[in-house]
Amino acid sequence: MASDLNLLLVTAASVGFIHTVAGPDHYLPFVVMSKARNWSLAKTSLITFLCGIGHVGSSILLGGLGIALGVVLSKIEGVEDHRGNLAAWAFVLFGLGYMIWGIYRARKNRPHKHIHYHDGKMVHEHEHVHKTNHDHLHPKEKIINLTPWVLIIIFVLGPCEVLIPMLMYPAAEHGTMGIVLVSSVFAIATISTMMVIVLLLTTGFNKLPLGKLERYTHAIAGAVILLSGIAILLGL
Repeated sequence: MASDLNLLLVTAASVGFIHTVAGPDHYLPFVVMSKARNWSLAKTSLITFLCGIGHVGSSILLGGLGIALGVVLSKIEGVEDHRGNLAAWAFVLFGLGYMIWGIYRARKNRPHKHIHYHDGKMVHEHEHVHKTNHDHLHPKEKIINLTPWVLIIIFVLGPCEVLIPMLMYPAAEHGTMGIVLVSSVFAIATISTMMVIVLLLTTGFNKLPLGKLERYTHAIAGAVILLSGIAILLGL
């Protein structure tokens, strides 16, 4: 029995790592949103961590309740499939809306010429861009940034499809401690992998000179999130 549990723990760590690396939706949204919204690495890490907790924790809670109440696995998997569709469509809608807003923002902030006159004569002209990313807003103009909360909600909706059928239900044969151990190892592997990949990609992405594409970072972020949702819906 001990050897079976050890095998489950190794499987939990391996599956947690592989399913995270194989799912770009686990890390790309944080990378592009960090760039678009100028998040610090600390803030990016915190948001990634909270989303990871919500992503894994919701499946652990559902699986734990299913095991405790004696619900058959097929019914739990049905609920997980439904949650997966909700998360995918949430990605699609949020990404589409954010992309449209990003395009509008980029068009509004496109370079334009300013002509300076003195005594009725043109002195000089130059191109000018309004830096909307770094505007200093007055207190009354400050808007609550809901983007992190939207991401957290989407990841809470998103299930860990492999956790319950492959790990939690088999671990139930080893009692409550088996379920706790296997779930904890899976959670640690998944969340730590998410954070490492996000930090590495964010650090590299922030060093890329985007040039004229800089003002399109919001639109690009929305497009990446939209494509992530479409990929989930298509089972890619």
